[in-house]
Amino acid sequence: MKYRTPQIWLAERFYYAQKDGKQASRPAVRVALLGIVIGVVVMLVTLCVVVGFKQVITNKISGFGAHIQVVNFDNNNTYELQPIVPSDSLLELIKQLPHVTEVHRYYTKPGIIKTDNAFQGIVFKGTDYWDYFQANLLAGRVPEKDQEVLISHAVSRMLSIEVGDAIFCYFVGEQVRVRKFVVSGLYMTGLTEFDELFVMGRPNVVKQLNLWRENQCSGIDVMVDDFDRLEEVADEVYFATANRFDEDDNAYYTQTIEQLNPQIFSWLDLLDMNVVIIIILMLCVSSFNIISGLIIMILDSVQRIGILKSLGATNKFIRDIFLSQGMMLIFKGVIWGNVIGLLLCLLQYATHMIPLDPVSYYVSYVPISFPVGWILGINVITLLLSWIIMLAPASVVANIYPSKVMHFE
Repeated sequence: MKYRTPQIWLAERFYYAQKDGKQASRPAVRVALLGIVIGVVVMLVTLCVVVGFKQVITNKISGFGAHIQVVNFDNNNTYELQPIVPSDSLLELIKQLPHVTEVHRYYTKPGIIKTDNAFQGIVFKGTDYWDYFQANLLAGRVPEKDQEVLISHAVSRMLSIEVGDAIFCYFVGEQVRVRKFVVSGLYMTGLTEFDELFVMGRPNVVKQLNLWRENQCSGIDVMVDDFDRLEEVADEVYFATANRFDEDDNAYYTQTIEQLNPQIFSWLDLLDMNVVIIIILMLCVSSFNIISGLIIMILDSVQRIGILKSLGATNKFIRDIFLSQGMMLIFKGVIWGNVIGLLLCLLQYATHMIPLDPVSYYVSYVPISFPVGWILGINVITLLLSWIIMLAPASVVANIYPSKVMHFE
């Protein structure tokens, strides 16, 4: 048989006491329970949405570049980069670093797409890695030949270009070079400023335009498996490349996706502040409900307190009864809050029933993620803070005297 202390046994008796066949809890106590449930639901939903939103945006941005890029130290912060000549041994050294998942060369070249009626400035990026664009493919297929390119749906609409159409791209260098391409497919990521900028193709195009040797490239893309360790991995990549020079005596420069896109990540950091504010507000609301609910339960049991004291019960003994009773209320609220909150998140995760304007938010629906550590943290903080807050109203029992409460109504 499960052992229970006398305080817990009495707390259960008080909590589940029957009065005219109904539970003795007052409406105020039910309101307190509802407040706890709502607070936990709001905190969980807010956390899952913001973490999901940050993950989606980060993945979208890194799909056009990488988490970390290694370029020529003499680069001029444009897409017309001075080439580097990274050796295979350097690429293998970076790939062996902890938390690094992918390492590969990339190639970029600014240019202009011109049609009979319009033109658009673009950056041609050559790559052999198409997983990201395959996942965001809207029509057609990814390029398989040097004469094929993948353009965004946004560029397609602006220039009235469809899959299978021929386009002319102009690239400025020591002289203007013109290349004819066939549009093999359309992609759409929702990141308008990137969609309108990047045209994807094969690496040989950039090499031929720049008259580069086979082993020259614009830079190195490095992907990591844990974005929270981005700065840590970036430091490792920096130390692996800082004292090296390529065969053309070029030095290397390491930069992260956050450094390349500070405005977007500053905006995402503001979301973290919003989460903190919402969690603090919900904890304050829940705390108020806990205090009011416990006081109501104490007042509802004031005659029982008088009887217990007349039988010799100490203030600490009686306070522990109501602390246990309060924790029953809190546990019930937290459990129901988790059930409702996580079910709402699962429903949105599975159905994408709440839409967003992709022009403003970069995604067409509210994204959801389930950070287990943060979810457990919110529950632990809620329970711990609730226990501390209950100490104040529970001390009210010290001011209740048997001689004054025997006729209390």
